[in-house]
Amino acid sequence: MKTRWEEKLEDFKNVLDRLDEGLKLDISNSIVVDGVIQRFEFCYELAWKTVKYFLDYQGIEEVKSPRTAFREAHTYGLIENGDDWIDMLTDRNKTSRTYDEELAKRIYNKIKSSHFKNLKNLYDVISK
Repeated sequence: MKTRWEEKLEDFKNVLDRLDEGLKLDISNSIVVDGVIQRFEFCYELAWKTVKYFLDYQGIEEVKSPRTAFREAHTYGLIENGDDWIDMLTDRNKTSRTYDEELAKRIYNKIKSSHFKNLKNLYDVISK
């Protein structure tokens, strides 16, 4: 039987694959940008929840928010640069609260250039 964190890890892998799929599409259609941003939001949510359940499994139970999860993940060696994850949190919050086409394009470019790599690296480290 799988633990809760293993279930979350599997879900995280699935949405990460879907994000990767979206990033390979032509962005001339604005719906692709919107879809990638939505998939990024799903990935970010599952990333922090996977970290929360993993750390809980390791006996670290005080994780209650994304910020705490990624601070602990950095301490535990699951992620390299905590500031990148705070930047992702900021972008995730911006995309979920308002829609601005220029902002969407900037965040899409950050997802493609760095956020996806950070999410993928977390998956690679935590899945070992």
